[in-house]
Amino acid sequence: MAKSVKLSQLVEELGLKIIEKSRDYEEIEISDKNINRPGLQLSGYMEGFPYKRIQIIGNVEYRYYMGMSPELRYERFRGLFTADIPCLMFSYDREVTRDILDLANYYNKTVLISELETTRLASKLNMYLEKHLAQEISIHAGLMEVYGAGVLIRGESSVGKSETALDLITKGHRLVSDDVVEIRRVDNQLVGTSPENIRHFMEIRGIGILDIRRLYGVGSVKTETNIDLIIHLENWKENVEYDRLGLEDAYENILGNEVPILTVPVKPGRNVAMIIEVAVRNLRQKNLGYNSAKYLTTRLFNDMNPDMKDMDYIEMYDNL
Repeated sequence: MAKSVKLSQLVEELGLKIIEKSRDYEEIEISDKNINRPGLQLSGYMEGFPYKRIQIIGNVEYRYYMGMSPELRYERFRGLFTADIPCLMFSYDREVTRDILDLANYYNKTVLISELETTRLASKLNMYLEKHLAQEISIHAGLMEVYGAGVLIRGESSVGKSETALDLITKGHRLVSDDVVEIRRVDNQLVGTSPENIRHFMEIRGIGILDIRRLYGVGSVKTETNIDLIIHLENWKENVEYDRLGLEDAYENILGNEVPILTVPVKPGRNVAMIIEVAVRNLRQKNLGYNSAKYLTTRLFNDMNPDMKDMDYIEMYDNL
């Protein structure tokens, strides 16, 4: 089911002025995250009109329609209002002529005004709609920002997710969410946040509920972060052969995005928080083009083959 946001909510949160309100104003919902500046439609070309989008009259469109004769202006705006547009919006706090308002009233359309210039208004609308209409899921996990990277910490109950997150907090990293993470896809990037009612709180068995912001200060928490790495914690299993080289990268698909995932076995004596810090540093090196496991493998192979040329060595590294 497609997501939508109420027009009334958008108007309130962006501080827009209503100069003509449709009779069904409270029921109008917007499901298209794009906007449209109806210059072509004002010129009379209606084929392919994206009428489900918010329609913005910017400076250019305003000057164009103000130069029309009253009869032509009436006809062109009648074409706009007969379509099922969610609203018509004017930038630059423009004065809207009476004939436009009469048409909006007759065709039961909402007309809005913003004090912002067109570019800033379009930018704010895009950001707002992208946020509210993005694909979204909720998962059972914790989310930390470690060295600027968003790390999703998953695992079975009682494996130590919250304790690991708390250890990271004491090392200066920031908590985004404990236990439940809301993930949405914005501009092809996954963004994670916490449900508002549990934001900045953490449950530690044996202690109870902790308010991390009050205990460690505002620098210990963050509202949201991009998700760059998944750490899956599991209790150490003696019969499982865990990856010891890291030559092959594993990924998990979340909302269409491939996110690197590492499985970290947990057992007494292992400093999991430190391992996560190292994993983030190593991920950053990989993103910069350096893979230590591949480099070591080619180096060892080169030692066994002293006649190998430098270009062969580089090509072997790139192909691993």
